[in-house]
Amino acid sequence: MTYDEQLADRVRDVIAEHGVAEEKNMFGGRAFLLGGNLAVCASHDGGLLVRTDGSDADELLADQHVESMVMGARTSRTWFRVDPAALTTDDRLGYWVGRGATTAKALPTKG
Repeated sequence: MTYDEQLADRVRDVIAEHGVAEEKNMFGGRAFLLGGNLAVCASHDGGLLVRTDGSDADELLADQHVESMVMGARTSRTWFRVDPAALTTDDRLGYWVGRGATTAKALPTKG
């Protein structure tokens, strides 16, 4: 399984501010879960997969470094791929990890 290990290390540092994260290999990358819910994933394609509630999908997609996650024939309105160019600073990474963490923590905890 190949993913950006440096990005995963940075995510590890940031997500710790939101609670104890479980890590799993998913979607071909390194996923970070809070309360059993997937928050973000260091992608095998580079960049970050981020879970949102979808309420501001159009606004997020207006960013040139953000696109909907596509799996097979399905285009998600709640999962987004954030290009590595948008994650160069700790503040930017923190923003995206925070988005995913907030969404995951709002969901019922999974056993």
